[in-house]
Amino acid sequence: MKEFHGRVIAGGNWCGEAVVSHAGVNTLATFQKSALHNDDHVIVSDQNNSDIYGLNITGKALCLPITIGSTTGGLVIQTVCSMKINPSAFLFSEHIDSLAASGIVLARIWEDSDVIAIDNLGEEFLNTVKTGGKVEIKEDGTVIVY
Repeated sequence: MKEFHGRVIAGGNWCGEAVVSHAGVNTLATFQKSALHNDDHVIVSDQNNSDIYGLNITGKALCLPITIGSTTGGLVIQTVCSMKINPSAFLFSEHIDSLAASGIVLARIWEDSDVIAIDNLGEEFLNTVKTGGKVEIKEDGTVIVY
């Protein structure tokens, strides 16, 4: 068990399974196919991200350094949150980018989503957490990796 402390962007308490990407996550490529097909879960469709390609990330903690891609990133996150097929949490090792932050904040306000976002967890966080492993998130930005 190891504890990490980050900055709360959208807080909450949660415990569940982690899915880990060591590369930046392209939100459009990751979520677009599931959103367009009105699926009831997200299977990552970004073939350029071998860490998470083909994995179900709905209801999981998506652990990542940062999101990358076009200016549609925030809208894509808000959309999957409105569809209730989003990851339960976005746990960033780096500083959250403005597009991801906007999508998460708008999802919380406009979609009444309970999506959680914590940033600045550090590189050691991404080196510790493993796909399929258990993480616990506290309201104060503490993330415990089991």
